[in-house]
Amino acid sequence: QVQLVESGGGLVQAGGSLRLSCAASGSTTSIIEIGWYRQAPGKQRELVATINKAGSIRYADSVLGRFTISRANAKNTVDLQMNNLKPEDTAVYYCNAYTVRFYWGQGTQVTVSS
Repeated sequence: QVQLVESGGGLVQAGGSLRLSCAASGSTTSIIEIGWYRQAPGKQRELVATINKAGSIRYADSVLGRFTISRANAKNTVDLQMNNLKPEDTAVYYCNAYTVRFYWGQGTQVTVSS
Protein backbone atom coordinates (compact mmCIF):
# COMPACT_ATOMS: atom_id res chain seq x y z
CA GLN A 1 0.00 0.00 0.00
CA VAL A 2 1.11 3.53 -0.83
CA GLN A 3 -0.37 6.70 0.61
CA LEU A 4 -0.05 10.03 -1.19
CA VAL A 5 -0.69 13.50 0.21
CA GLU A 6 -0.56 16.57 -2.02
CA SER A 7 -0.03 20.19 -1.03
CA GLY A 8 0.63 23.51 -2.67
CA GLY A 9 -2.37 24.27 -4.85
CA GLY A 10 -4.09 27.63 -4.95
CA LEU A 11 -5.14 30.62 -6.99
CA VAL A 12 -2.67 32.45 -9.19
CA GLN A 13 -2.80 34.93 -12.04
CA ALA A 14 -1.80 33.93 -15.54
CA GLY A 15 1.95 34.04 -15.91
CA GLY A 16 2.48 33.20 -12.26
CA SER A 17 4.03 30.17 -10.61
CA LEU A 18 3.02 27.49 -8.14
CA ARG A 19 4.82 24.52 -6.67
CA LEU A 20 2.99 21.31 -5.84
CA SER A 21 4.42 18.71 -3.51
CA CYS A 22 3.43 15.09 -2.98
CA ALA A 23 4.55 13.10 0.04
CA ALA A 24 4.50 9.33 -0.36
CA SER A 25 4.43 6.87 2.52
CA GLY A 26 3.94 3.15 2.97
CA SER A 27 5.53 0.73 0.50
CA THR A 28 7.49 3.45 -1.31
CA THR A 29 10.26 1.08 -2.42
CA SER A 30 7.73 -0.66 -4.65
CA ILE A 31 6.94 2.50 -6.61
CA ILE A 32 7.85 2.07 -10.27
CA GLU A 33 6.68 5.48 -11.45
CA ILE A 34 5.33 8.54 -9.66
CA GLY A 35 4.01 11.84 -10.89
CA TRP A 36 1.15 14.18 -11.53
CA TYR A 37 -2.13 14.02 -13.41
CA ARG A 38 -4.83 16.66 -13.67
CA GLN A 39 -8.53 16.82 -14.36
CA ALA A 40 -10.35 19.92 -15.51
CA PRO A 41 -14.14 20.22 -15.23
CA GLY A 42 -15.86 18.18 -17.91
CA LYS A 43 -12.61 16.64 -19.13
CA GLN A 44 -10.80 13.35 -18.66
CA ARG A 45 -7.92 13.02 -16.27
CA GLU A 46 -4.65 13.51 -18.13
CA LEU A 47 -0.97 12.99 -17.52
CA VAL A 48 1.02 16.09 -16.61
CA ALA A 49 4.45 14.73 -15.70
CA THR A 50 5.89 11.53 -14.31
CA ILE A 51 9.28 10.19 -13.28
CA ASN A 52 10.19 6.53 -13.05
CA LYS A 53 12.58 4.59 -10.88
CA ALA A 54 15.39 5.02 -13.43
CA GLY A 55 14.88 8.77 -13.46
CA SER A 56 13.24 8.97 -16.87
CA ILE A 57 10.71 11.78 -17.14
CA ARG A 58 7.59 12.22 -19.24
CA TYR A 59 5.79 15.52 -19.78
CA ALA A 60 2.55 16.36 -21.49
CA ASP A 61 3.24 18.46 -24.58
CA SER A 62 1.07 21.22 -23.16
CA VAL A 63 3.36 21.77 -20.15
CA LEU A 64 6.75 21.12 -21.74
CA GLY A 65 9.13 23.96 -21.00
CA ARG A 66 6.89 25.40 -18.27
CA PHE A 67 6.61 22.62 -15.69
CA THR A 68 9.42 20.71 -14.00
CA ILE A 69 9.04 17.51 -12.02
CA SER A 70 11.58 16.49 -9.42
CA ARG A 71 11.86 13.66 -6.94
CA ALA A 72 13.67 13.55 -3.62
CA ASN A 73 14.05 9.84 -2.97
CA ALA A 74 15.39 10.30 0.53
CA LYS A 75 12.29 12.25 1.47
CA ASN A 76 9.85 10.23 -0.65
CA THR A 77 8.51 13.40 -2.17
CA VAL A 78 7.85 14.46 -5.73
CA ASP A 79 7.40 18.11 -6.61
CA LEU A 80 5.95 19.88 -9.61
CA GLN A 81 7.23 23.38 -10.28
CA MET A 82 4.75 25.16 -12.53
CA ASN A 83 5.84 28.38 -14.22
CA ASN A 84 4.14 30.65 -16.72
CA LEU A 85 0.77 29.26 -15.74
CA LYS A 86 -2.14 29.65 -18.13
CA PRO A 87 -5.91 29.62 -17.52
CA GLU A 88 -6.09 26.27 -19.30
CA ASP A 89 -3.89 24.80 -16.55
CA THR A 90 -6.83 25.20 -14.15
CA ALA A 91 -7.67 21.75 -12.81
CA VAL A 92 -7.53 19.45 -9.83
CA TYR A 93 -4.01 18.03 -9.73
CA TYR A 94 -3.54 14.48 -8.46
CA CYS A 95 -0.40 12.77 -7.34
CA ASN A 96 -0.15 9.26 -8.76
CA ALA A 97 2.09 6.33 -7.93
CA TYR A 98 2.30 3.07 -9.85
CA THR A 99 3.47 -0.19 -8.34
CA VAL A 100 1.47 -3.12 -9.66
CA ARG A 101 -1.57 -0.90 -9.33
CA PHE A 102 -2.28 2.81 -9.35
CA TYR A 103 -2.52 4.89 -6.19
CA TRP A 104 -3.98 8.40 -6.10
CA GLY A 105 -3.82 11.30 -3.72
CA GLN A 106 -6.87 13.32 -2.76
CA GLY A 107 -6.11 16.08 -5.25
CA THR A 108 -5.30 19.76 -4.93
CA GLN A 109 -7.04 22.57 -6.79
CA VAL A 110 -5.03 24.86 -9.07
CA THR A 111 -6.88 27.87 -10.44
CA VAL A 112 -5.27 30.27 -12.91
CA SER A 113 -7.10 33.52 -13.52
CA SER A 114 -6.73 35.47 -16.75
